[in-house]
Parts: sequence; C-alpha cells; structure tokens
Amino acid sequence: MGKKPEDTKLVFIPTASNVEIGDKDWLINDLIDLQKRNFSEIDIADISAVDRKIWEPKIKNADVLFFEGGNAYHLMEWLNKSKLTELLPGLLQDKVYVGVSASSMVTNKDLALKISRVIYGEDLDKIEEMDGLNYVDFYFLPHLNSEWFPNIRKNFITKLTKDMSGIIYAMDDQSALKIIDGKVEVISEGDWFVLNKQTS
Repeated sequence: MGKKPEDTKLVFIPTASNVEIGDKDWLINDLIDLQKRNFSEIDIADISAVDRKIWEPKIKNADVLFFEGGNAYHLMEWLNKSKLTELLPGLLQDKVYVGVSASSMVTNKDLALKISRVIYGEDLDKIEEMDGLNYVDFYFLPHLNSEWFPNIRKNFITKLTKDMSGIIYAMDDQSALKIIDGKVEVISEGDWFVLNKQTS
C-alpha cells in the first residue's frame, strides 16, 4: 500500500467460507493474524449476506480487500450476483486485492473444474466450467503438500495437468504471489513450483 499498517484500513470478506462445513479455526486464525498486524481498521463485509448498500461502502472505505478462503465456485457466483465484479477493476486502481486459497483461485481465467474436483474434492455437483476474474494469465493452486488435501502433490498435479498448456503455480501455505502491474514475484518460506513457464 505504500503506507504503514497503522494507517491502513482492511475489509475482511468471508463469503467463500460460507458453504464450508465444520470447524472454522482457519478463518478465526486468519482474523487473529490480521488483528496482530495493527491495521487502523478491520471491517467485515459478506457480499452474500447483506444488501449492496451495506457492503459497498465498507469495501470502498478500505485500502485492502481481504478475501477469505473457502469455495471458489461459491465466491465467484456471489461476485457475479452482487455485481462486485463490475466494481473491482476501478477499486483496484488504488486498493490491494488479497486472496486466500479459493479467493486467489478466482483471479484465474476460469476455475479449472477438473482440478477442483480431483485435487480438492470440491464442486462435484458442477457440470459446467465457470469463468474467473481473469486478472492473471496463469492458474494458482494453493495448499501444496497439505495434510488436508492428499492429492495436491507435485507428481499428481503434473500428471493431472499434462494436457494443460497454461502456466500453473502450486504453492504451500507458507508461500504467496505478489502481482503488481503484471509483474509476478514469488514470496515463500516453504515449497512451491511452477509448470509450463518458459525460461529464457
């Protein structure tokens, strides 16, 4: 943001997590971690739970739009239903989009239904591919080597995506991508790899 956390407002958008059943300790821990960063303000805006006249001012007021993890299809459905997709390009001229897990995956050109089903065991009821926000020209796969997702391992991903020509980043929970004006930077204290990227 170019300024200190103490001078930065953040809005936490939990929408992707709404359909996940069970213990939400991961969501609670993310909120606690954010609180420890000493932001000047942390607001919460669920775009599926309240009217636009309530969530829109919250989002416009924030410097950082923090989209929590959960289910990418559910989040993308509500990004479309709420019309936030129409607002985001303008908002991101001077705000930062932070996507955790599923909320990072919606920035892809599509939600890679086959990968979602086989690797993450989700969206088994979906029959059609869904477009993403198309903010990046690659696919992002979170939770590499996670105990909760036994299929997200390098050998398995490589075999599953052998017919895909697009660039694929797979990253563990100690890794992230920072993207500014199309320039991609890997930030990692863990494991990650990239497929189909041309090297010069």
